Amino acid sequence: MNTITTTAGEPIGSHQDALTAGERGPLLMQDYYLIEKLAHQNRERIPERTMHAKGSGAHGTLTITNDITQYTKADMFSEIDKETPLFIRLSTVAGERGAADAERDVRGFALKFYTQEGNWDLVGNNTPIFFVADPYKFPDFAHTQKRDPRTNMRSPTAMWDFWSLTPESMHQITILFSDRGLPVDYRHMHGFGSHTYSFINKDNVRTWVKFHFITQQGIKNMTNEEGNQVIANNRESAQKDLYEAIENKNFPKWDFKIQVMTEEQAKNHKDNPFDLTKVWSKKEYPLIDVGTFELNRNPNNYFNEVEQASFSPSNTVPGIGLSPDKMLQARGFAYPDAQRYRVGTHYEALPINRPLNEVHTYHKDGPMSFGDIDKKAGLIYEPNSFGGAKEDAQYLEPALAIYGDAARYDRGLGNDHFYQSRDLLKLMDESQKGQLYSNIAAAMNGVPADIIDKQLALFEQVSSEYVDGVKAALAK
Repeated sequence: MNTITTTAGEPIGSHQDALTAGERGPLLMQDYYLIEKLAHQNRERIPERTMHAKGSGAHGTLTITNDITQYTKADMFSEIDKETPLFIRLSTVAGERGAADAERDVRGFALKFYTQEGNWDLVGNNTPIFFVADPYKFPDFAHTQKRDPRTNMRSPTAMWDFWSLTPESMHQITILFSDRGLPVDYRHMHGFGSHTYSFINKDNVRTWVKFHFITQQGIKNMTNEEGNQVIANNRESAQKDLYEAIENKNFPKWDFKIQVMTEEQAKNHKDNPFDLTKVWSKKEYPLIDVGTFELNRNPNNYFNEVEQASFSPSNTVPGIGLSPDKMLQARGFAYPDAQRYRVGTHYEALPINRPLNEVHTYHKDGPMSFGDIDKKAGLIYEPNSFGGAKEDAQYLEPALAIYGDAARYDRGLGNDHFYQSRDLLKLMDESQKGQLYSNIAAAMNGVPADIIDKQLALFEQVSSEYVDGVKAALAK
């Protein structure tokens, strides 16, 4: 058996777990092969997005209705009725730009808030979790969703083979193949930040936070058969629905809510609170109202505003930060790296990406260097004696405590990947369970029996009801 190597030939000792500072700690940049994998993935497609290639966009406004200043000093939350302009991009994940909107898939839910302190990008999905918790596995997962290099067709075998060998994907699989895995359109689905982020208040106290966007239009989903009928008549069904709703002034709205967890609670939480494959219990950490956002203006030019819209979770503002969530930290590198490659070095100077406040940077030259990017053309270094921009210590975040040794921690040890899927199954009625089982069976068509058996073994760890239901659907 061959050993995985870097592109320079260095053998890889672990291909499963990223290098972190402690079991729950942040990533270490010295993990070069992780960076190599993410950077390589960002350059695999030209010119469309590697993931979330098919999408729609709209402009809107966030209005704050409740005081959360005890948690964050971010200016956009500073007062009741404060309004912040935003741009949203809604998308499918796996399909290319020509894919149909009405396919069973996770939906992207990316928001860019144009605040007075810079742009805040919240890059999430219509699910509160994801398939993997470690960025080492994301490029591999992405490959299973794309075309087989030999057949140039999507491969259910690759998809189920990966999932059957990745127990942490069980929770997201259960959501994807439930009735909520195929929304009628973009207006009738929730959105989530998915990751754990941090709030920092005026006293420099950090709180962990999750973001929820609850649709005021209500949840509406389709069966596979209904989705196929829609695709036969309109491959841009969600785009059409969103565009026409806004043109007709039937502005879609979502309620903005958060969950919060103190640093002390995080230390004692039964799961890793930064695990992207798990939710926080709403009973333990109830939803807190923040505000409402509506979409009220369609783009004037799809390419300029939707295709060139560039999001990254690394775009934060004072009072909002990241967390030791390994996937979030990796995306903080991978997303802007992808935008520089896909759109251009100075992509954030484009009108759709440009912040409201003035930009002061020492980044120079490169593709797309235009306009007033560089007001002091001769000043390309810092520190300097000519009045260039300087740092300001008031914007430093409080220190993040790190526990444990730098090592690669096995996510399977002591980690129950199945109980939240079990809890989710208990919330479904018999009709919803039947849809789940039949949708899984349909997606397994043509998959080798040994791979199906491995996946059935994972379903059995959720519950006997789950595995028996899928087996019965497969036998039909």
